[in-house]
Amino acid sequence: MISFYINNQQQDIQLEDEKTIGDVLTSFEQTCEENKAAVIGIFVNGKQITAEIFDEEAKKELSDDMKFEFTIVTEESIKYSFQQLSVLFSELSEKMENVPVEMQNGNNLNAIDSIKKLAESIDEFCHLAALASLFPETFTKTEIEGKNFKEFFEDFSPVLQDFEDALRNNDTVLIGDLSEYEICPRLKSVSAALQSI
Repeated sequence: MISFYINNQQQDIQLEDEKTIGDVLTSFEQTCEENKAAVIGIFVNGKQITAEIFDEEAKKELSDDMKFEFTIVTEESIKYSFQQLSVLFSELSEKMENVPVEMQNGNNLNAIDSIKKLAESIDEFCHLAALASLFPETFTKTEIEGKNFKEFFEDFSPVLQDFEDALRNNDTVLIGDLSEYEICPRLKSVSAALQSI
C-alpha cells in the first residue's frame, strides 16, 4: 500500500496509471498547480528528493510499501501570512517610533525588544517573499513605495546596517533618528502594501 502525506497529514490518494516515482511527482505537481499550491519539499521513503537526484529517482518503479511525503504551500496561506505580517509591521512601526522616547526614559530593554522583533519580522518577510515568488502571477504586482520586494529591501538594507552600527556604538541619538525617521515610515509602507495583497 503506497501512503501519501501532505504537510504531515496522511491523505487518501488514488493512483491511476502511474508506474514510476516520476509519474507520481509529475501528477502531484500538476494537481498542486490546478489548486494554486506549490511543492517545496519531497521525501520518498524518508529520502529527500533534491534537484540533483530528481531525474535518477524519478526513473524508479513504484513498489507497494512506498511512502511519499510532500510539503506544500498554497497561495492562500501566503496571502494569510502576509496579512498577519502586515499587522505585525504596523505594530512595529509604532514601537520603532517610540524607541527614542524609550531610550530617553532609560527603558533600553523595551527598545532592544522592539529591535529584536524587527529583525525577526524582516527574516520572516524574506522567507515569505521567497515562497511568494512561486506564484508570480499573484505576487509580483505587489509593490512597496513603487518598488518590488527585492528593490525595496535593497534600499532598506543600508539603513538597517547603519542602525546596527549605531546600536553597537551605543549612539542613542542616531538610534532614535533612524528609528523614527527612516525605519518607522518604511514599516508603515510595508504594512500597507501587504494589507493590499
